[in-house]
Amino acid sequence: MYEFTYTTPASRVVFGAGSMKLIQQEVETLGARRALVLCTPEQRAQAEVISSLLGPSSAGVFDGAQMHVPIENARRAREHAKAVGADCAVAIGGGSTIGLGKAIALESSLPIIAIPTTYAGSEMTPIYGITENGLKQTGRDPKVLPKTVLYDPELSGGLPAHLSFVSGLNAIAHAAEGLYAKDGNPVMSLMAEEGIRALANGLRGVKKSSRDTTARSDCLYGAWLCGMVLGNVGMALHHKLCHTLGGTFNLPHAETHAIVLPHALAYNSIAAAEAMTRIARALDAESAADGLYDLSHELGVPRGLREIGLLESDLDRACEVAMSNPYWNPRPVEGTPLRALLQRAWEGSRPRP
Repeated sequence: MYEFTYTTPASRVVFGAGSMKLIQQEVETLGARRALVLCTPEQRAQAEVISSLLGPSSAGVFDGAQMHVPIENARRAREHAKAVGADCAVAIGGGSTIGLGKAIALESSLPIIAIPTTYAGSEMTPIYGITENGLKQTGRDPKVLPKTVLYDPELSGGLPAHLSFVSGLNAIAHAAEGLYAKDGNPVMSLMAEEGIRALANGLRGVKKSSRDTTARSDCLYGAWLCGMVLGNVGMALHHKLCHTLGGTFNLPHAETHAIVLPHALAYNSIAAAEAMTRIARALDAESAADGLYDLSHELGVPRGLREIGLLESDLDRACEVAMSNPYWNPRPVEGTPLRALLQRAWEGSRPRP
């Protein structure tokens, strides 16, 4: 028998090839007049295209987005938006840029339009993260949720294969944890399983041909569904560990998620059997944890935290930080098995319960 509460915040989604060309129309729909385009330094060229499409509605480009959203950078971006008279921000890029947009909206209530070019899923969530003094703090606030999201598969066509793979695995993590969320519901579970299936199939297609537009569209579709799950139900051990590792040790966000996920699923497998069955089915695998581990190997992404810069001597500190604040998880979070999980994730060995 079902028992659940289902609430979803309103947001506008426009999905289709060439949808970025609608940006000026979408700014006007919000009632805004001057939009500041946000990006990382590496995506300045794409941001300039958006600024050009905005025409007289453009307030210029701010290309200072950084991974994990350092608080100093968020403040600098807010001051810049105020200085150029922006009444709207357009974030083009992945989680770092959309995260910067959210940080601006958190204190200024500036409406955000997101144009994702990766598969992070952040654009569909009211979750924000800001790093201060080496610690990443996350929270939920409906005012940081982008008002409009433009999904344009053409924009992800140039995303390097490696970034596509780790970004997609990051998105799969949102759906995987959503399947055993404390506040889960049948609608989110349907979205989660379909999102995992679409992303796994799409990523395999990108592996065969990085310019396969059908595969790119499948990935973006899956990322949208996984982002919806992340935005509507709570997360657990996996996300806690990744925020700890990313914020404390400045590890790359998507790679960290890709590496940790199979181990977090193995840890929770004995307490979330139905979720593991659905994840395995979506991956066309015998088990959820092994299926994700093998998919990572198939895609050629890093499988050990040591490959992305974490020192073995950092593991005790990581375990200590992850244990410092209580949080819900289907299996109780205990120091000894958690430390063993981190060790296997550092080594890149096959996950174990």
